[in-house]
Amino acid sequence: MSRARLSSVALVVPDYDSAIRFFCDGLGFRLSADIDQETKRWVTVTPPGGGAALVLAQAEGTRQNAAIGDQCGGRVWLFLETDDFARDHARMTAAGVVFEAAPRHEPYGIVAVWRDPWGNRWDLIEPALS
Repeated sequence: MSRARLSSVALVVPDYDSAIRFFCDGLGFRLSADIDQETKRWVTVTPPGGGAALVLAQAEGTRQNAAIGDQCGGRVWLFLETDDFARDHARMTAAGVVFEAAPRHEPYGIVAVWRDPWGNRWDLIEPALS
């Protein structure tokens, strides 16, 4: 596995289209795939700066529906890195993203926790220069 890399992370969502609208229209992600597979769709979105894609997985059944917004038990588990925190924080706020608290400066960078429309907790982070 000398060239292994994390290419995608699955995010359970209530439906494909609202998730596509949030990530693409609201956050500027690129719709990188939307393939009909008869019983489901293969939908991926990619952040504007590249990196791992999100596989938008529409929940099926009680267990998966219960996991929407709580895939990591309430912890921050997704990290959206930016090269300009102020720009992206303002853009996201204008798009309706709700931040849990004001941005803070940590030894590793500027960070603020936000939630997507389904309750998943994310960090918006501008890493400190090393």
